[in-house]
Amino acid sequence: MYKLEEIQQNFKIIRTGDNVLDVGAAPGSWTLYTHRMLLKGNGTIIAVDLNPLNLNPVPPTVTAYVGDAFSKEIREKLVEHGPYDAIISDAAPMTTGNRSVDTSRSEWLAEQVVYLASEHLKPHGNLVLKIYQGGGQETVLKQMRSLFAKARAFKPKACRSDSFEVYLIGLDRNP
Repeated sequence: MYKLEEIQQNFKIIRTGDNVLDVGAAPGSWTLYTHRMLLKGNGTIIAVDLNPLNLNPVPPTVTAYVGDAFSKEIREKLVEHGPYDAIISDAAPMTTGNRSVDTSRSEWLAEQVVYLASEHLKPHGNLVLKIYQGGGQETVLKQMRSLFAKARAFKPKACRSDSFEVYLIGLDRNP
């Protein structure tokens, strides 16, 4: 939550009333923060993860799906709820402990989220996603720069100093 709070303070990713897609939403801290602090009950959140949200009750602004956000079945549901004003993703791959494998999986995940943004993000919409440093972040940023007016890497202070995660921010999707 603190990471998203810092990202929001710096980049204004989400506005009250937005339709937000949260990819890799479980356990639900980003979803809950978005509901309570950013949308303030005015807007919608579509939360997708391989695991169920750990929120009881699930806020009324949230529609949650358990499944792979990149599967045909879930993508059809995402289309029904879209397009989106913002896409947020704190998703991380299942880690192996092998940094090379883990960063490669992180890059794949980030590329898939960028692809979702290219399909489902409204013009002028925003994107934030997590990627592991060394996981092809420059390649993903290059893809994002063709999609957004501004794209950059950002490491929130809330990240542990020994963490190799960084967030990629895409602002103002090109029409």
